[in-house]
Amino acid sequence: MRLSEIMNMKVEVIDPGPSLDQAQSLMRQRRIHHLVVMDGKRVLGVLTEQALQRAVADGNTRVDEGMFRDVLTATPETTVKKAANLMRGGAVGALPVLDRQQRLAGIVTVSDLLDLIGRGAERPVAKSKRWTLKDRGVKPRSTLAAGRSAK
Repeated sequence: MRLSEIMNMKVEVIDPGPSLDQAQSLMRQRRIHHLVVMDGKRVLGVLTEQALQRAVADGNTRVDEGMFRDVLTATPETTVKKAANLMRGGAVGALPVLDRQQRLAGIVTVSDLLDLIGRGAERPVAKSKRWTLKDRGVKPRSTLAAGRSAK
């Protein structure tokens, strides 16, 4: 499964200049935990709820002072498994999804991945019988027949 199948294409964005209070208000209104910080069409960073609270506690006032600048991103073709490993390895809660022209196409959050698992979209594949060369040409014996010959 690819991110294009599960990503949210309605991404809440913010400029780097507004106050952290404005960003916090936007997050509360939209009931979200991540804002993608953009300068025009270029992704500059991600502002998370935790980073926002930390920045306010440190006395910062603007979005660009509280955002994460080193942003992990993915493409719509990235597999869900790879995205989950990126998020876990980078300890991030969201991945902005960029298209081939490096434009913002969507976002995938930990909540999206948990929703996917909860829906059961990934069904386990039934294991097939594994054949080996030693079994080639040999008819399987029933356990009843095997028990009689042992007596």
